[in-house]
Amino acid sequence: MNAATAFFYLFSIVMIGSAFMVIAARNPVHSVLFLILAFVNAAGLFLLLGAEFLAMIIVIVYVGAVAVLFLFVVMMLDVDFAELKQGFLQYLPVGSLIGAAVLIELVLVLGTWTFAPAAMGTPGSPAPADVSNTVALGRILYTKHVYFFQSAGLILLVAMIGAIVLTLRHKPDVKRQNIADQNARDKKDVELKKVPSRAGV
Repeated sequence: MNAATAFFYLFSIVMIGSAFMVIAARNPVHSVLFLILAFVNAAGLFLLLGAEFLAMIIVIVYVGAVAVLFLFVVMMLDVDFAELKQGFLQYLPVGSLIGAAVLIELVLVLGTWTFAPAAMGTPGSPAPADVSNTVALGRILYTKHVYFFQSAGLILLVAMIGAIVLTLRHKPDVKRQNIADQNARDKKDVELKKVPSRAGV
């Protein structure tokens, strides 16, 4: 067994174990930490495959932004998880039925899977030998799949605007600043007040 195979098994075992602990851990903070560990091991697997750009994207975007954001949200929001788990037994029969259906599908897929030796020697679209993985991925995204790439960005933009609109709440009693009204005021309309220290207007 060479070093690449040993690291593959190491990253795979740790990633599968941490992914299981994401759903099995009782503490939600521990679940997010196990999720970060799963992302880091997935980045290691991408490095073994030669896709260093995807590995760095997983570390920078998912670990550095998404997973840390989940961690801060879980820690800052005082969520009563005991109350959320009260209806667990109510949905247990439906969840068990769905889990059994997924398990049967996995068994059928694995039972009918066959290995094709001829498919290993004919990759679909091999990367050019004279460019790096990042350059090859950029050429594919911005030439062949540019419309799909731009459509995905537009969908994410619409989702971000929708999330902001849904979470933005205007309180009626809060005084807000209007720049246009302030610029339109005349000097004679401005009243200067001497406000003592530690006293309101």
